[in-house]
Amino acid sequence: MKPSITKLRNYFRLEADKDYENKAIIGGIESMLEPWAAEARVDQIPEAIIQVVMVRLRDYQGLSQNSRKEVLGGIWKRIERELGAEPLDDDVQQRPQRKPQPQAAVKSEIKPSPEKVEPPPEKEDSPPQVRQEIEDQEPADLNANVTTLDKIGPGYAEKLKQLNIETLGDLLYHFPKRYVNYSELKPINKLVFEDTVTVIGTVKSIHKRAIKSGKNQLVEAILSDGTGALQITWFNQPWIINKIKANSQISISGKIDQYLGRLTVNNPEWSPLGRENLLAQGISPVYPLTAKITQNWLRQRMKALVIKWAAKVRDPLPLTLRESAEVMDLSIALRQAHYPESWSKLKLAQHRLAFDEIFLLQLGVLQQKKAWQDRKAQAYEISDDTFRTIIEGLPFKLTGAQEQSLADMRADLASGHPMNRLIQGDVGSGKTVVAALAAAILSQNGAQSAIMAPTSILAEQHYQTFLSLLAKENSGLAAEEIRLMIGATSESEKEEIRAGLSAGEIKIVIGTHAIIEDPVTFDNLQLAVIDEQHRFGVNQRAALRAKGDNPHILVMTATPIPRSLALTVYGDLDLTVIDEMPPGRQSVDTAVRYPQERELAYNLIRRQVEAGHQAFIIYPLVEESEKSEEKAAVEEYARLQKEIFPHFSLGLLHGRLSPSDKEATMKKFQTGEFDVLVSTSVVEVGVDVPNATVMLIEGAHRFGLAQLHQFRGRVGRGDAKSYCILIPGKRDAVENQRLKAMVETNDGFVLAERDLDQRGPGQFLGTRQSGFSELQMASITDLPLIEKARRHAKAIHHRDPTLALSEHQLLGNSLDRFWQVNSSDIS
Repeated sequence: MKPSITKLRNYFRLEADKDYENKAIIGGIESMLEPWAAEARVDQIPEAIIQVVMVRLRDYQGLSQNSRKEVLGGIWKRIERELGAEPLDDDVQQRPQRKPQPQAAVKSEIKPSPEKVEPPPEKEDSPPQVRQEIEDQEPADLNANVTTLDKIGPGYAEKLKQLNIETLGDLLYHFPKRYVNYSELKPINKLVFEDTVTVIGTVKSIHKRAIKSGKNQLVEAILSDGTGALQITWFNQPWIINKIKANSQISISGKIDQYLGRLTVNNPEWSPLGRENLLAQGISPVYPLTAKITQNWLRQRMKALVIKWAAKVRDPLPLTLRESAEVMDLSIALRQAHYPESWSKLKLAQHRLAFDEIFLLQLGVLQQKKAWQDRKAQAYEISDDTFRTIIEGLPFKLTGAQEQSLADMRADLASGHPMNRLIQGDVGSGKTVVAALAAAILSQNGAQSAIMAPTSILAEQHYQTFLSLLAKENSGLAAEEIRLMIGATSESEKEEIRAGLSAGEIKIVIGTHAIIEDPVTFDNLQLAVIDEQHRFGVNQRAALRAKGDNPHILVMTATPIPRSLALTVYGDLDLTVIDEMPPGRQSVDTAVRYPQERELAYNLIRRQVEAGHQAFIIYPLVEESEKSEEKAAVEEYARLQKEIFPHFSLGLLHGRLSPSDKEATMKKFQTGEFDVLVSTSVVEVGVDVPNATVMLIEGAHRFGLAQLHQFRGRVGRGDAKSYCILIPGKRDAVENQRLKAMVETNDGFVLAERDLDQRGPGQFLGTRQSGFSELQMASITDLPLIEKARRHAKAIHHRDPTLALSEHQLLGNSLDRFWQVNSSDIS
């Protein structure tokens, strides 16, 4: 017999000697399962046998002694039959049992309930076709309504809908937000500042009081556990006073803070301390809740669900993939994610579930990319001599990064398949030049190009750039073949442009969403360029593509995209990075100044304006709000004009202005009519004012690093030295540490990586794939996991791109479900 089978036989024999009291192994039979399974795989024991052992013994603790005997006997009979193993000693299968002993009063909350129904033991005389093996049992119907679970009626089903739970699958994948081991809690007198802890105790007092002239309310309680007292504070949650009573026992979880030398916890999560908490002997889950759903009720329903259904969930990942990726089986992962036996097993379970999410994301992205590559498109080439002539006519020398991006783009255009490329480059890196040269290649071949920008100002800037670069003899384009269409374009001129596009006389049109509105039609649109693509919705991008027949797509962004996002949500795009700045582009001196140092920033602005330059002042809010103490643009504009810069001309820009008013304000700032522009974040993209040398950002802690970097990119675009001043709300704010990264580097990619780690993927995704910020287990910043999942996804995709093989049927179903929830589009 193989060593692993011999070891299993010894376990079973010893358990019989111990009268099936689960004392053969310290920690119980369950504790040996995963180590044994690993040994069995090394011994090349059939996976079906391993799974029978794992599944049937997983709940061994919850069985009666008689059931334990029958299960061990049934397992061994199968091993004898299929592996030719030696029989267990007769006394193991025939030994009379002692009278069962009463169970201990205190049982671990995470141990399986005895109500678990075990598969019947096999009988030697059962015909093979009648035997129901574990791997062939009826799969879980995860699409069944939650009301099929005991003690969930229509009323509770309606409450669960508030948590987006309607089916058994929804409930099974409603994972704990955290865990607590009540046997490892710290007493209050051992708590340390900044610890994140769970504490249980008795509420000694609780009261409510008004603060800020009655606008807000505070609930304060004193919690004691006999070793000390802890002050608990809830802000603007007055209803808690009706839920928590003096002398009641509760558990609270939160971060230890300090006020006037006394330890406190602000806005902790809390729950009544029930008997099951006190008796719990392991890691207990803490689930996200909604109104009228208690933690104890949901735990009980979840335990019943996990016991009955987790083992019946079919694993969509083929066995070979699970082994090569070194992830645990799905049924085990689901059980351990809800009721972990140890912190190490919880970590393995979370890794498996996170792997699933990223793996399915990668598979879908690869399928999207293939679907795009399988399309046919018109091939466009240009001779090296002609292209060199166009480039030599440029008023500057291209950087190495620009030349590489042009080589990528030329290869795409000549491939016969539609280009689907993302060019990312820092502010001022020269992306527009690459787009213009791409359009030049198309125009040399008689085809049309459309460039769509998110604002009229940016569209107009691109128009001027295209004219200066391409409207010359060596490019073969006349000025009238390059046109601008924005909201402010007169109706008569729009009609002229529409006619020229329809007739093919206009080769390049640059504009906002106006260029995709009917009745705009093209004679032969073959290149669509989308600038700052995250600013456009799915429908707008699709509308531009629909104006041509499988046109080549080039999208551009000045927001550096971290590698982990480039490999996932943008994985269907071919990626070009322009990571080299043109010669002469200046770095911007950046400093953090605190509120009491604001006058230093004002003096800098005065000196720069008096020297003939201009300045931006950015605020996080349009108008003051009772919910925030941050300064706001409208009120500060009035104060700055009256008290701080009375001799300068100030402009005001924010999102509530009409489009025409925004355009007029920006135009006046560009032409120098305003010395200082007071603005909200609407100024982030599309403002090219080379004369602006100061960017002052109030409430800087409210913005992400990538966004701050975009603001900073609005200055330093001319020859003069430029400055960026960041003013956070408070000197001691924790987030101020984050702002120091802006001082340390001007590299947008470094800042983007830090921003992703600190703030998540939301701002990088825009409307492209909003669902991916809602991944439950996976972190979009976990680059090792992403690369591992991508490697395995590519292997599956290469072998079976449509998942048509029978072994991939379950995987295909899972992929369909995943992408129904996490929507995407091909940019």
